Amino acid sequence: MDNGLKTGELEPALPSAQDAPGQRLCRVQARIAQALADAGRDVAAVRLLAVSKTFDAVAVRELAVCGQRAFGENYVQEALDKQQALRDLALEWHFIGPIQSNKTRPIAENFSWVHSLDRLKIAERLSAQRPAGLPPLQVCIELNVSGEASKGGGSVAELPALAAAVSALPRLQLRGLMAIPAPVADQAAQRAAFRQVRQAFDALVARGHALDTLSMGMSADLEAAILEGATIVRVGTALFGERITPDDS
Repeated sequence: MDNGLKTGELEPALPSAQDAPGQRLCRVQARIAQALADAGRDVAAVRLLAVSKTFDAVAVRELAVCGQRAFGENYVQEALDKQQALRDLALEWHFIGPIQSNKTRPIAENFSWVHSLDRLKIAERLSAQRPAGLPPLQVCIELNVSGEASKGGGSVAELPALAAAVSALPRLQLRGLMAIPAPVADQAAQRAAFRQVRQAFDALVARGHALDTLSMGMSADLEAAILEGATIVRVGTALFGERITPDDS
């Protein structure tokens, strides 16, 4: 949920209609680079996932021409239509929205990553439906650290059992955790929420899970997420502008 608020106490300037896609991409990349420098982390420690939901294939192509390759989608049919329109490009597609049982097959067949895995039933279906000719589906378990009923994700208490079960499934590779904490303007509060995710991640690693991914941070709070160890930031508004439809991720 890109809410438009920046870290700290200020709101960032949203990209204007006059901004070229390359300008928007460079500004986000600069923010990521500065946050990594502030955190004392390697310049290549974070990947940018462009959240293209509700934006058409033309907008995705414009950003891809500028060098962006990984795109995140929330809605299966919308994503499949874009994939078909952009099949001439070597793009990496990530599913980041809520997953319904009747949508697992197209997700398993057409995406490289799933960030929003939150229950074993869905994991089992994705595993069974992942084609043998494709590499294992890379998955992150979604963690609901803010306890919001409107959001998906499991609790910290449920995490060890779910991670163990997912890790045992064929055709899936558990990479780490994803979270969308409740939006707040204060960077200290943002960092506190992301720290909970990192601590849960560290606890799984201590149990023997070979994890390398923390998918957290969006347009409003990517700096706080990077300071707390994010390895993938999911950015929509700062790259594409405000969405016409409500943001309901």
